[in-house]
Amino acid sequence: MKNENTWDISFKTMKSSLIIFSIFLAIGLWIGLTRNIGYLANFVYIGGVIAVGGFMGEALPRKHRTWGRRITQIFIALYLLGFMGVAFKENMQIEGFFFYLLMGIFGGATMHYFVAKVVGTLVVNRGWCGWACWTTMVLDLLPWRKPQNGRLHGWGAMRYVHFALSLGLVLFVWYRLGQQDLFAKKQMVELYWMAVGNALYYITGIGLAVALKDNRAFCKYICPIPVLQKIGARFALWRMKIDPAKYTDCGVCEKNCPMDIRLLEYKNAVKRILSTECILCQTCMNVCPKSAIISSINQFDIVKGERLRYRGEPIAR
Repeated sequence: MKNENTWDISFKTMKSSLIIFSIFLAIGLWIGLTRNIGYLANFVYIGGVIAVGGFMGEALPRKHRTWGRRITQIFIALYLLGFMGVAFKENMQIEGFFFYLLMGIFGGATMHYFVAKVVGTLVVNRGWCGWACWTTMVLDLLPWRKPQNGRLHGWGAMRYVHFALSLGLVLFVWYRLGQQDLFAKKQMVELYWMAVGNALYYITGIGLAVALKDNRAFCKYICPIPVLQKIGARFALWRMKIDPAKYTDCGVCEKNCPMDIRLLEYKNAVKRILSTECILCQTCMNVCPKSAIISSINQFDIVKGERLRYRGEPIAR
């Protein structure tokens, strides 16, 4: 039996990371050789950081496994915000993505969104939210990692309102104000836009976390990115899975799920965790006392309905 208090360096703990790195390397080679070789370094860096973090998340002793995800969050955030944002003055927020689409420019923002938040969801679900988001990099430092009361009914609609407002703002600037080249000049305006946008995200996210005692409240109710992600996430190959043979009815996994997913209903239905709200953070896997939860990529299934826990609803058994 595996010793949970020591490193586990094996092909099993390396397999997922090798797959991820291979995907990033392949995309980097394709884009780098057809467009700009600089993209190869970009994809090797991001893929390498995710691979190292993912390996640590499976190979470290149980009590230290969360460090893999934290390290990945920090190093990707430093790269996208510090290098792409500050050095290259490119807005990596969703408004930057919209601007670049309208300009027909294949830049860092468009590449990032298509790979991490559109096409990538077909493979890794909403893994971006769990492992690379620079907003939750800060929010995860707050003390309310384990939500207490379940989700609030109807609040998730604010994501779609936020998405519509962001798109509407860009269209207003583009068509009404006639500023089609606003983000094409690579001047400080793009950096200012990103800085203000991020500041508002952090203020709102921290405020919600404090008010609702839930670090991931911003992800559940306000963030516009899931509007894009949830399309591909319905068909994601990579999901978490509970082994009914090992499960002991303790409910620890569901009690600790930061996204309030009714994990045990999927187990009872003998299904993988088929939820577009799963961020592959592996919290459930790390807290399970019987190692009954694993990451699974060996089958294909489609999300047909969400099973989420709302205020006042008990933990399933």
